[in-house]
Parts: sequence; C-alpha cells; structure tokens
Amino acid sequence: MRFRDRRQAGRELAERLRGLGEEGGWSDVVVLALPRGGVAVGQEVARAFGAPLDVLVVRKIGAPFHEEYGVGAMAGDEVPLFDREALYRLGLSEADLEPAVERERAELRRREALYRQGRPAPELAGRTVIVVDDGLATGSTARAALRSVRRKGPARLIFAVPVASPEGAALMRREADEVVCLSEPAGFMAVGQWYDDFEQLTDEDVLAALQERAEGAGGR
Repeated sequence: MRFRDRRQAGRELAERLRGLGEEGGWSDVVVLALPRGGVAVGQEVARAFGAPLDVLVVRKIGAPFHEEYGVGAMAGDEVPLFDREALYRLGLSEADLEPAVERERAELRRREALYRQGRPAPELAGRTVIVVDDGLATGSTARAALRSVRRKGPARLIFAVPVASPEGAALMRREADEVVCLSEPAGFMAVGQWYDDFEQLTDEDVLAALQERAEGAGGR
C-alpha cells in the first residue's frame, strides 16, 4: 500500500479509526501527533473525530560519535528511555550520553514552547488518547512517547500510523492498548518509501494545523 501524501494517508487512517471508535465506544478523544510529519496525519484524524489536536514532542538521543545513530529517546520531562542493547554494543554508559540528553532536552522544550504558543498541555487522564505519526521504523521514539502518555492516566491509549515495519508495530503492541496500522510491509526500509510526496513539514505547517483544530474543536 502506497500513499499519495500524508493528508491522504491521514484520511484513510481516520476512516479506519472512526469505525473502531464506533465499535468500541471511544469517548472524549484527544489526538497527539509526533511533529513534524505526524501532524499532517493527525490533523485528518482529529478532524474526523471532531477532536482537539496537540503535539507530543519526542527527541532522539544519538551516539556521541554519530548523532544519527539513535541509542535512546525522551518525551516531555520524562527520564530518557535508552536502548540497553545498543549501549552495550557500543560500549557506552548513560553518563556518556549526558551532554546529548541535555542538548535534546533543551531542543524539546524549545519546540514545545514554539508549537504551544503559551497553551497548556492537554489533560489526558481518563480520556481516549490517539498518538499519531506518519510512519514507524524502529519504534524507539514512539515507545518513549507512549510511555510518557501512559503515565498521565488515559482511559485508553491508541497508537495509529499509516505504515510501519512489522517489528516496530509488534513493539508498539506491548505499549499501547491498541495499534492501528494500515500497512505492515515485509520490505519496509524507510517511512518515505511508502509515500509519493514525502516533503518535510515546516514549523509554520505545524502551527497552522494546531490552530485549525483548536478552532474546529472549540479549543478543548
């Protein structure tokens, strides 16, 4: 299954989620999207439910000698979630990663402040929370996101993506109450290969989507 762009993927994902929501009696839904790419998908999901949309900023923690090689991730003010096997393989300790953690924490807070524009984070306790991204590869950042949400006491926690690696989806099923994924291709290599248009979103795109849903959902 291929998608034209994130919006089309979001509409298809929203259709699947709405059917499941009607069957399961989901109520008081809030959609949290992983920026930036997940916001365009999450916007369509939130619109389908008439629900508020907010961001869930997660930052990858890279190895000191190769920042693109993720060895952990963190969300909000949560303690970083490290890949213990990766640390062991690379001969790294958590202390070795303290500079990277401080740097990513500062960037995480900067982005939260930029995207929220002074708005408080939504209350999640007792609500149906749908965490959305545009795709899932290894699942390290999504796992940190889900654990952060879980600690806030949602009534139901759903992870939803248009496309995911089978391994990543299996990992998410250990974290969420339900995982909704339209496609789990065996030949998965990267999220972008399953989109015709995978142009990167800007901060302005994210802010526009959040504003549209704040108005559409009455600012809840």
